Amino acid sequence: MLLPTVCKNLIFSYGRHHGIKRIHISKIWRIASASYSKKPATEFKEVEKIRNVGISAHIDSGKTTLTERILFYSGRVSEMHEVKGKDGVGATMDFMELERQRGITIQSAATYTEWKDVNINIIDTPGHVDFTVEVERALRVLDGAILVLCAVGGVQSQTFTVNRQMARYGVPCLAFINKLDRTNANPTRVLDQLRTKLHHNAAFLQLPVGLESEHKGVIDLVRRKVIYFEEPSGLILREEAIPADRLKEVEEKRQELVECVANVDELLGEIFLEERTPTEDDILAAIRRSCIRRAFTPILLGSALKNRGVQLLLDAVVDFLPNPSEVQNYGLDESNPGEPEKILLDSKRDSSHPFLGLAFKLEAGKFGQLTYVRVYQGCLKKGDTIFNTRTQKKMRVPRLVRMHADQMEDVQEVFAGDICALFGVDCASGDTFVTRGNLHISMESIYVPDPVISMSIKPADKGSQDSFAKGIARFTREDPTFQVHFDPESKESIASGMGELHLEIYAQRLEREYNAKCILGRPKVAFRESIVSECEFDYLHKRQSGGLGQFGRVIGLLQALPPEGYTHLEFVDETTGTNVPRQFVPAIEKGFRMACEKGALSGHKVSGVRFVLQDGQHHAVDSCEFSFQLAAEGAIKQVFNSGRWHILEPVMTVEVTAPTEFQGSVLSGLTKRHAVITGQDATEGYFSIFCEVPLNDMFGYSTELRSMTQGKGEFSMEYSKYCPALSSTQEQLMTQWDQELAKGMADKKKKLS
Repeated sequence: MLLPTVCKNLIFSYGRHHGIKRIHISKIWRIASASYSKKPATEFKEVEKIRNVGISAHIDSGKTTLTERILFYSGRVSEMHEVKGKDGVGATMDFMELERQRGITIQSAATYTEWKDVNINIIDTPGHVDFTVEVERALRVLDGAILVLCAVGGVQSQTFTVNRQMARYGVPCLAFINKLDRTNANPTRVLDQLRTKLHHNAAFLQLPVGLESEHKGVIDLVRRKVIYFEEPSGLILREEAIPADRLKEVEEKRQELVECVANVDELLGEIFLEERTPTEDDILAAIRRSCIRRAFTPILLGSALKNRGVQLLLDAVVDFLPNPSEVQNYGLDESNPGEPEKILLDSKRDSSHPFLGLAFKLEAGKFGQLTYVRVYQGCLKKGDTIFNTRTQKKMRVPRLVRMHADQMEDVQEVFAGDICALFGVDCASGDTFVTRGNLHISMESIYVPDPVISMSIKPADKGSQDSFAKGIARFTREDPTFQVHFDPESKESIASGMGELHLEIYAQRLEREYNAKCILGRPKVAFRESIVSECEFDYLHKRQSGGLGQFGRVIGLLQALPPEGYTHLEFVDETTGTNVPRQFVPAIEKGFRMACEKGALSGHKVSGVRFVLQDGQHHAVDSCEFSFQLAAEGAIKQVFNSGRWHILEPVMTVEVTAPTEFQGSVLSGLTKRHAVITGQDATEGYFSIFCEVPLNDMFGYSTELRSMTQGKGEFSMEYSKYCPALSSTQEQLMTQWDQELAKGMADKKKKLS
């Protein structure tokens, strides 16, 4: 599809008016016309012509807007749209309606495009910490990344998380300082933060030409050229000589760039030490080598929203980030017992080696489950038979597609280095697919962080229970950090996730996609009731109503277990003789355990007690198993009235990690939640606090910690033990239980009347 004639005339007349050579105008025209072509880049490419790139950053740094510009300038889409769907369309990669409404990326989206005859597979990832698993699994399968930084916000909370994820998988990156057009934009401060906070060996490849509203272009330090991005839509790149008033600054920054790279690159270091002047090619080659080794981070500048700097960023992706053959990927050979052996995979784009791919993301599509796969070795064709190494299941590939956001483009075959999607394949996230011959090889799985927050979840009405169950089954399968289980004690379904927004988004998706409106609430803590000291019981159950009666007597002790036994119930039979026949003892134990299902103080389960049966009495005719079961239940109720009881609560082991400057406020916050500090540690500007906190006091802590540490704090929590609850907590629970009982009695009287 060609550009309208009027637009073509506009480009040529603009070029002539500004004295641009005709050959350059023609080049601009070819780029512009290419950007209005939707020709898919599905033809075979050599491995040197492949790049797998992720775009990651803190929330609201401009990742999705940048991806939209990349797709436009590379010719993948014919026109640009904005985040939040201000023009009624919305950005290509934010195809979910909820994403367009909220203006945030909720799930990662894959696409591919072509730039300078290089095929670039792109995954746009969310920036919010609640959706961090989307970034995790994207970086697991990518060879390089673009770390987007806001020129105003700089290094922010999620930037730390993304940086750790890149380090975990050894992913080299470029840094793109975005939003130079914003008020208070300061790229120099962002560079300092990259060096001091993230410990990157980083340097500018470009300098800005103006900032805030005066931002017009950039200065290329390697080529010593000023580049302006002009209308229409920043398609015209006008090059000029560096102004005299900035020559000194450019030479200083260029020298700084060369020094930073020479410190980590042997070849450029030799040139530098010999005091020879490196050529442009020497510098570019050294940047590439050091970037691939994660020894240097090139920094580029621009403003995606204002269409500036994107084409130069694409050039940097091609020039500096690795192709699949330059990244060493290993499979685990589990054929021999013991530790799996690491095997280097071959990235040749042919069928000379057996196929091996990793399923890194699942998604429910119109035609069933869609499985995103990164191919690490060999070739996969439509109709091939593959095996899941985890389940050893054999399956056929009925359809093979490459994704462009939510659009699918069928392909016949894919090779090592490609990212594709399969239909009709039953698997879980992190599974490895192979062809026959290497069933014993698998890839290292994806790191999945543990959920940090839980809330009760239930459908708003009974009519939507089936839809609710279908939606929950789908979402828990797609997202390993979203977990739902039924708690038999509180009789509630408990949803666990990475944050309140995470759970709120899934609640909204259940309503939108499954018409199952649901209610989120605070879950009930599994409190327990236990006896404080030993108490005797002697209970006779006797009932005579004509004919066969009921008779059973139990005598013994109810003892408190030590703290390590607070979650247990024990039954001990110390009877001798025939006062309590052997066949009735199991019924007595059953009655004891049934009576412990609900305590008298707060209605919670009884635990941490030992029932010692010492003696009893039976009747030759009226005694039966049911009689002794009721006698045991009566004995427990007797001790409820005569014994001293208290309420136990679960205590969690909590580890909090945050920058050192927030140590005081974090300690203060934990103290307010009745934390008992058990240890502290500090390293590289961060501190860790180890403590024990009642679970009942931990609700809402995730949000509080992020607020008090500017989003930089993290915590993990796991069950430790049960301990006696605070007196204020016990009084509150007892009052609530008394109110519930009173309400129940009132309702019962109302029904009878």
